[in-house]
Amino acid sequence: MSLSLPGSLVSSEWLAAHLDHPDLVILDGSFKLPGVTPVAAEDFTARHIPKARFFDIDTIADHDTTLPHMLPSAEAFERHAADLGISNDSVIVVYDTPGLMSAGRVWWTFKTFGHDKVAVLDGGLRKWLAEGRPLTDVVEPVANGSFHATFNAGAVRSKADVLANLENLSEQVIDARSAARFTAEEREARQGLRSGHIPGSFNLPFNALTNPETGEIRDTETIREAFEKAGLDLSAPVIASCGSGVTAGALAFGLHLIGKNDVAIYDGAWTEWGQPGETPVDTGTATHGDAK
Repeated sequence: MSLSLPGSLVSSEWLAAHLDHPDLVILDGSFKLPGVTPVAAEDFTARHIPKARFFDIDTIADHDTTLPHMLPSAEAFERHAADLGISNDSVIVVYDTPGLMSAGRVWWTFKTFGHDKVAVLDGGLRKWLAEGRPLTDVVEPVANGSFHATFNAGAVRSKADVLANLENLSEQVIDARSAARFTAEEREARQGLRSGHIPGSFNLPFNALTNPETGEIRDTETIREAFEKAGLDLSAPVIASCGSGVTAGALAFGLHLIGKNDVAIYDGAWTEWGQPGETPVDTGTATHGDAK
């Protein structure tokens, strides 16, 4: 019998009940900032959900740019997906360690390359651990899959797009970084970047979407209220940004859960915008709201 997802968010109970289904692919999409050790791949090797495969955000990326983990080409993504044993009929559940830090980025990546059968594990590895569910250090070999990517260019924004948007104001920009980084009270961790935010953008730290005690994603009404409090008009299109394009995926996923899908991600994010140069930078709180 083929496997169907119950939605874009699945519970640990659902995943545990379907662990052995042949159509299921579990991906650990955990990510850590540069310099943090052990790195996410080492954490995966030490312990992960049985049958999980590691989706390395830094490896499955465009290596012809100096910017970190930018989306690869469709052809490169097809090869990476196939190496992970993924085919177009695979049902994917992705998780990360905290609950919703980088899993949203992996979810968005598959959606952007045309794969809709993908969901996020609610609470991630954190909740799985808290419930005493099985873990392993065994990395099981997988047979190559056959994956055809269909790239959705509308899901991605470039620096040129965001610069143009400062003039035409056709899309709202919301930033997933912490309030202190957004306002420039705290310096960026990546060396050489200016501090502040894209002019006119709003701020909703990505971790505002999850329960701080369990890592579970908040209910849809709470998510909706958080975005509205941050200043978003939920009837207008959105560009999500962050430090390097990872946690913007959490905001895109949260907006998806409340039925809003006219959302793109600025892939270069602050790592590109904040470099020395002529891109305009504001400091202080957002013009229409400050979600701390």
